[in-house]
Amino acid sequence: MSDVRPESMARITTKELADEFIAQQIKEIREQVGDKKVLLALSGGVDSSVVAALLIKAIGKQLYCVHVNHGLLRKGEPEQVIKVFKEEMDANLIYVDAVDRFLDKLAGVSDPETKRKIIGKEFIDVFVEEARKLDGIAYLAQGTIYPDILESKDGIKAHHNVGGLPEDLNFELVEPVKLLYKDEVRVVGKALGLPEGMVERQPFPGPGLGVRCVGAITRDRLEAVRESDAILREEFAAAGLQGKVWQYFTVVPDFKSTGIRDGKRTFDWPVIIRAINTTDAIKVTVEEIPYSLLYKIRDRILTEVKGVNRVLYDITPKPVATIEYE
Repeated sequence: MSDVRPESMARITTKELADEFIAQQIKEIREQVGDKKVLLALSGGVDSSVVAALLIKAIGKQLYCVHVNHGLLRKGEPEQVIKVFKEEMDANLIYVDAVDRFLDKLAGVSDPETKRKIIGKEFIDVFVEEARKLDGIAYLAQGTIYPDILESKDGIKAHHNVGGLPEDLNFELVEPVKLLYKDEVRVVGKALGLPEGMVERQPFPGPGLGVRCVGAITRDRLEAVRESDAILREEFAAAGLQGKVWQYFTVVPDFKSTGIRDGKRTFDWPVIIRAINTTDAIKVTVEEIPYSLLYKIRDRILTEVKGVNRVLYDITPKPVATIEYE
């Protein structure tokens, strides 16, 4: 398959068009792969999940999915991957609990770029270790989509999801959604029967919650990020904002302030809420959240999340602030 999207290619906006695309890809995947085995790094994100579902439909047990839990995923995400792909789709799913390995390597590291490099390198190391345990893998499947290819041509970023593999693991690539835009990938995912929460998953940074636990990551502060983020997502969904707000999350910075709880002085972290809208991630506006909803989220966070005594709402657009804090 070429890396250039044909001008004649219709935008996939309906289930009928998605079904046509799925049928065509199943045919092409079977022709490319034959009876060989395929390896996929399955993060639980939209792109890799759609590729996994497509490959399961095309080649079944010839696909081996590796899901690495590095401890920086959102609440419930590893469990959702196991439920959907192992229990419901009967996939060959290799679940790797690497939480201690990642968090031990990140202990005491406060520089954002160093954190990203550690997370990226460690992910590759874990993936390579799992790949070496498997015999006869000939192909590497990836959730590359068309914007990745366009950006890599412009020199903005390298588009291969699993770069830096050693030479003896130089697999041929299988990239069935590489000519699709993100909205099309979501339509295909729905047609494949993936759950709404997985298909409509909002953008999530590669280093995960690691860049939202600002500064050196500690387990207790990381847990505060995970729990507060879960509350925010639950309340946005209940208020009908899921899918209407482009991205929303919480951040817990590495500083504390004084507070009072049950008549006693506290010294705890703040939780910062960020909710933004954009069409291109270049210019970002702040979502106007009703105060009644903010108060509800605030009350739940202060009641349910340990070690927190303030809730703040970030009203800064991009520019001047970036979307993420690191």
